[in-house]
Amino acid sequence: MSDYSFRSFISEKETIPEFSFLPLILGCLLGIVFGASSLYLALKVGMTVSASIPVAVLSITLFRGLSKALGLRRATILENNITQATGSAGESIAFGIAVTMPALLILGYDMELSRIMLVAVLGGLLGVLMMIPLRYGLVVKSHGELAYPEGTACAQVLMAGEKGGTSAFTVFSGFFLGLFYKFTNLGLRIFKDVPERTLSFFKGASVSIEVSPELLGVGYIIGPRIASIMLGGGILASWVLIPMIKLFGDGLSAPLFPATTLISEMSLHDIWKSYVLYIGAGAVAAGGIISLLQSLPTIIQGAISGLRGITAPAAKPERISRTEKDLPISMVLLGVLGIVATIWFAPSLHMNLLGAVLIVLFGFLFVTVSSRLTGEIGSSSNPISGMTVATLLLTCLAFLLIGWVGAEYRVTALSVAAIVCVAASNGGTTSQDLKTGFLLGGTPKYQQIGILLGAVTSALVIGFTLKLLNDASTIYSKNSIPAGTRVEDVSKLTVTEKAPQDPQEYRVLQLVETPSQGPLSKLRPGKYLVNASGEVVYLVDPGINGVLEAKDDGTKVPKYEAPKARLMSLIIDGILTQKLPWGLVLLGVSIALVLELCGIAALPFAVGVYLPLSASTPIFVGGIIRWLVEKIQARKGAVLSEEEKESGPGILFSSGLIAGGSIAGILLALMSVNDKWAKSLNVGDLWAGAQESNVLPLVFFGVLATLLSVTALSQKKKA
Repeated sequence: MSDYSFRSFISEKETIPEFSFLPLILGCLLGIVFGASSLYLALKVGMTVSASIPVAVLSITLFRGLSKALGLRRATILENNITQATGSAGESIAFGIAVTMPALLILGYDMELSRIMLVAVLGGLLGVLMMIPLRYGLVVKSHGELAYPEGTACAQVLMAGEKGGTSAFTVFSGFFLGLFYKFTNLGLRIFKDVPERTLSFFKGASVSIEVSPELLGVGYIIGPRIASIMLGGGILASWVLIPMIKLFGDGLSAPLFPATTLISEMSLHDIWKSYVLYIGAGAVAAGGIISLLQSLPTIIQGAISGLRGITAPAAKPERISRTEKDLPISMVLLGVLGIVATIWFAPSLHMNLLGAVLIVLFGFLFVTVSSRLTGEIGSSSNPISGMTVATLLLTCLAFLLIGWVGAEYRVTALSVAAIVCVAASNGGTTSQDLKTGFLLGGTPKYQQIGILLGAVTSALVIGFTLKLLNDASTIYSKNSIPAGTRVEDVSKLTVTEKAPQDPQEYRVLQLVETPSQGPLSKLRPGKYLVNASGEVVYLVDPGINGVLEAKDDGTKVPKYEAPKARLMSLIIDGILTQKLPWGLVLLGVSIALVLELCGIAALPFAVGVYLPLSASTPIFVGGIIRWLVEKIQARKGAVLSEEEKESGPGILFSSGLIAGGSIAGILLALMSVNDKWAKSLNVGDLWAGAQESNVLPLVFFGVLATLLSVTALSQKKKA
């Protein structure tokens, strides 16, 4: 039942400073930082964590520091709330972009900066605008029914900060430790980042762990259950599927589709990329759709309540209190019309008016669903990827029915899904922020303006960050081009580009589909550089989901798996070109069905199957640390509420580890663009065993895990 007797922390009749310049600027800056770190995390493991609580804690402490250092007035609780609302938009937009736009590279297209930024801005604005008419029904009227766990925890943090009980020392400690650790690992290369060992007694099986601070932090935040389920998926892939393929495939005398190499000649990683990847993609797609179907009653109820919220008669302006003022519905309608027009006329999206209207309709549906699900189960369990898969499936099936199966329609289908995904993700985050403001007694209109500004600033920077990470790990390879491969008519290639450390200018061949015959039939879809005589000289292998992991000289380059983006590309290719290895995909679908029938959430398990075991292992370690910490606290008699658990020192320290490790990865990617900088940092070469030892990284990672445990146990018990 709804609770109408609620009284907010700040009364609606109180007038304290709330909407001012400095909180907005700080919120935008923190949104950019956490948006960039979330993008990095989503490219690695396909997930992000809520940024609201760490942004709130940093806001409280930074404003306190400024007041002491410069003699400025201390920020009020409502100003800190504006900062956290503005800053939280970056994380949600980063997730939406990371799970969709990298699919362009996998499909063989170039990743244009203008397209990424446009999708991010349009999706971010659509998510906020669609949430405005839903606020009263979901946040106010359903108070007591919809918990909004992260939004409630964030309000508790801000209230504790107002009383003087919260410090950002823990977040800063985690941030700088994660930054230093990652820089020592990937920058100075004092120890290897993925210790791995093949099991000699178990053919095809191996154990590995990525000693990463951000993945350790993710594991602690998501908890032991989800972390264990993810590891279970990784074990199935590495200890069941790959050994099985190796066992039955080693004796084959011909390559097994979709691979073009004999299984006996393939490494374990090659087997994973050629076969297990498709099984994992099928499981992820099925898990996402199942989670969406399970939420069908909520979808219907949310859509109805959303329509009621829009059609309900507005109160007269003089009778609206401060805590009930939203941005006017006229501004929402004008904004939506502007988004429709932009989608329709933007040449990079290849969209007509019908497509633009469908995006807005899908956007409203899934923003409603996302906002309500966020209220029920929180942001971490919100099946945004499932909604995106559903949008993409419906779009591709519609295209197939009307005959839009050409290469150019893949970009259109992906653009539809990307804008809807960003809108749904940001809509859910916006509802959490508005719940925090409701509990505190904030003005919704000011929060909505702040989130709109945070969405735009973060969206503009996220495009550059995505392109930077891809370009820094992109390989220009000559060895992977079959000898004598030529383009018959070079004059049709008008775009030019240079390869690193090569003064010659080449023509760009963007191969979207591999020809069935002819001189280019041996090339996979992707980007190639062609000289003036028509010879294909370079394969431009992208940093995101690229095939090659080392340059022609053997230098290792980090690649980003982008698991959710890979899934989107498989759906588009599978439906529009009908060339997907459906047998492998259906194996994954069957695995997801079996898990659901056993009462186990299929989606995190499927993500574990899709990712290398090395990515799931540190997440599992973080989850186990949280389980041990909570057991020890319970034995000591500590009684902690859910809000205290979600805003305790372990969560804050983990958030700092995630942000610090991710930002270090981005800075190192920026530095690696210049080979001289990258080589000057590599002091690990001074000691031959630095990059060979499997023990040294485990020692460093053990120290990091111990510090997380000690910090988490420092939480005071509640009397």
